[in-house]
Amino acid sequence: MRILGIDPGYAIVGFGVIEYESAKFTLVDMGAITTPADMAFEARLKAIYLDMCELIKTYKPDEMSIEKLFFNTNQKTAIDVAQARGVTILPAILENIPIFEYTPLQVKSSIVGYGRAEKKQVQEMVRTMLHLKEVPKPDDTADAVALAITHALSLTGRKQLEKYG
Repeated sequence: MRILGIDPGYAIVGFGVIEYESAKFTLVDMGAITTPADMAFEARLKAIYLDMCELIKTYKPDEMSIEKLFFNTNQKTAIDVAQARGVTILPAILENIPIFEYTPLQVKSSIVGYGRAEKKQVQEMVRTMLHLKEVPKPDDTADAVALAITHALSLTGRKQLEKYG
């Protein structure tokens, strides 16, 4: 199964594409969509949308994994990130790609085994699980790859439930 992991934002959208077969992870690609701070917000949304369309066209993911948004402080930032998240998932919706959401706590629990793990611990586990020489950069990219791995691990759990449930 090919999974596209997304860490949403409007300055940086991290992405990671993995193949998951027989309990093995293979990194297909990873990176970040970036938009400059001096670009008009609407232009940033358009750039993110067009780049996401290209990612989906290029990698043809079976499913998408994205971070579930949670904000408790800056409403302006929350609204802007929510808008960016909308244009990020729209290409997947239009292609009928199932979208799964995970909280940071769920990602940390699945990758490290502890929901209060430090970001560096998650990044190091991503590096180890994918046999990479270095931790993916920027952090948004590492987070996106972690989201893809989290989804793959949740698939294993669902199959176990179907088998024994």
